[in-house]
Amino acid sequence: MSHQTLVVFYSHTDMSRRVARLLCSQFGWAIGEVSDQHPRVGTGGIFRCVLDSLLLVRPEIRYDGPDPKDFDSVVCVVPIWLSRMAAPMRTFIEAQATRMRRVAVISVMDRHGSSCAAVEADRLLGYAPALSASFTTREVGDGSYAPRLEAFGRAVRATRDIWPIERSDGWMLSAG
Repeated sequence: MSHQTLVVFYSHTDMSRRVARLLCSQFGWAIGEVSDQHPRVGTGGIFRCVLDSLLLVRPEIRYDGPDPKDFDSVVCVVPIWLSRMAAPMRTFIEAQATRMRRVAVISVMDRHGSSCAAVEADRLLGYAPALSASFTTREVGDGSYAPRLEAFGRAVRATRDIWPIERSDGWMLSAG
């Protein structure tokens, strides 16, 4: 077992990318990026974001990064759209659910909706994320989130080996 952590993000506005990159630089973790198969540009792209959120669409995506199954923990950095998980991350988490041993979630949102990503991840994974945190775009923009992000990373690292639970498909999980 690798005892390593992978950080996976989707970023339409660059805020989630900034969070993921800082977390990886603080802890030396690997990074993976989810992107849209059909880019969301201009007014039409914004309209697709709204519709995908309201209708819980799972759009086609590309993933550029290491295989999540090779890591003990995966931290998903999730933008929040209309109080819901960004559609491309919804697609990624659902597609990779059985390949991820343990998941933590970071929400990046404008003003509200922090718990929705963890709740939606629970539904998609079939188990609750081990840890979750949320940051506003204002905190990311002004850098004030950095100490809390570092504390979150330390918590991910410190708790990855506690409370193992065997899932029905044979994977070992850590209860969070």
